[in-house]
Amino acid sequence: MDYAGKVVWITGASSGIGAALARDAAARSAHIVLSGRNRERLDKVAAECGETLVLPFDVRDDDALAAATADAIAWKGGVDVAFANAGVSQRSRALNTDMQVYRDIIDIDLTAQIAFSQGLIGHMVERGSGALAFISSIAGKVGVPMRTAYSAVKFGLAGYGDALRAELSQTGVGVHVIYPGSVATDVARNAMVGDGSKRGRSDRVIDEGIPAPDAAKAMLDGIAAGEREIIVAQGAEAGMGELRRTPDELFDQVAAMVASGYMEKMESEG
Repeated sequence: MDYAGKVVWITGASSGIGAALARDAAARSAHIVLSGRNRERLDKVAAECGETLVLPFDVRDDDALAAATADAIAWKGGVDVAFANAGVSQRSRALNTDMQVYRDIIDIDLTAQIAFSQGLIGHMVERGSGALAFISSIAGKVGVPMRTAYSAVKFGLAGYGDALRAELSQTGVGVHVIYPGSVATDVARNAMVGDGSKRGRSDRVIDEGIPAPDAAKAMLDGIAAGEREIIVAQGAEAGMGELRRTPDELFDQVAAMVASGYMEKMESEG
């Protein structure tokens, strides 16, 4: 994929990986749509990205999401690449975690990301092109202590992405699931603890992680190369991701089920 002239929509774009994706895609001459909750921070990112459209909203607000989707599509006549990147992490033992924390993280990191995608797949299928990118995590490949809710949603997001990819395999729409390891952002500082409050401090492993611009470059390069799973990690985390990498042959086998009429058969038998 050549990003020049493409419309790239990024949620969670006010900082971290999202902001780095916006800057890198803009440097590749893409038109950037920025979304997040903080308009002031989005505007600061927009100032570095050339021609942009800023659409602030809370990903859990279905009406705001629908309005933003319509605006994003109308801006240049379509959305070419969409990053479901909004999310919050966790740092708490399951034994000490309120159920509301699980509900909040599932709502933000999984349900809202699915809703974001669902609002775009009809548009992309109708055009016969596009790419959906889901930011999972190495914690979506290997269950990580202190992140039971986070691992659950990141595994779930990967499952949704893999199933969606198979369904869309005959449409020209690509689906990419991205598995970052530790990236030097505020993800740990902003993570929820057991009572739902913000942790307020970072982790050494995060602070020493991959610089966000390097991670963003690897993600954009992976999508351009058509990679279905994009593992962006280093050291032991990279090893974990590679050990759990899904073979391309398995993705091909599931896509072949779709090509052979599997979905039509299932619908007719229902």
